[in-house]
Amino acid sequence: MSRAGLLAYLALLGLLGVFLLTPQSFADLFRPFAPGDTAPIYRQTPLLTLTVNHLLLVAAATLAASVLAIGFAVAATRPAGRDVLPFARALANLGQTFPPVAVLALAVPIFGFGPVPTLVALVLYGLLPIFETTLTGLESLDPALMEAARGMGLTDRQRLIQVELPLALPMILSGIRLTTVIGLATATIGSTVAASTLGEVIISGLLTGNTAYVLQGGFIVSALAILLDTGLRAIEHAAAQRSGFPS
Repeated sequence: MSRAGLLAYLALLGLLGVFLLTPQSFADLFRPFAPGDTAPIYRQTPLLTLTVNHLLLVAAATLAASVLAIGFAVAATRPAGRDVLPFARALANLGQTFPPVAVLALAVPIFGFGPVPTLVALVLYGLLPIFETTLTGLESLDPALMEAARGMGLTDRQRLIQVELPLALPMILSGIRLTTVIGLATATIGSTVAASTLGEVIISGLLTGNTAYVLQGGFIVSALAILLDTGLRAIEHAAAQRSGFPS
């Protein structure tokens, strides 16, 4: 990251932090977008609380999707697991093609209202990017390098843990980054089934005609997406340099 990019990153991080800690100090900025005498800053639930809950939900979903997708990709690239590939790819594609709203509608009767239906939708929606990038990373490894690892006497498990996954890490991280950013935006729909997310602010603004609330929710989600995408991209670049993988 360049110096200018780092300064911009820190500035956005600082602005977001100040807004979440002292949202009332921005009341005059949002007042023109609030109808009548409506409060210009959302107060029903603290914005900081919603942000933390939103991030925790996305983190849990990304972790679960990563474990499933990486596991499927590893199984599909083993000689004995080639039959797993069609099933794993079909499951990952299903998660992307089946609308998250439909997943919520099906999950609510089973799990009830709350964060669980949203978690299920986010996990299914996040499988494909991680699965495909992990598969690409594992399948693009130099066969000569794999043969050298065998020649060193490494078992299949040792080769996977010590050689294959570390070398494929940059590609895996790129999938995790995409899933994280997608999850940040998609998690807003969780508020329709009583999950505590930043969608609560946006939906409240839409229902009351208060554009100020919509702008606040949109700003926080967008800022988080930019910050996490930039941060994860830097980690991805560092992993690529360390492994020698093209970044």
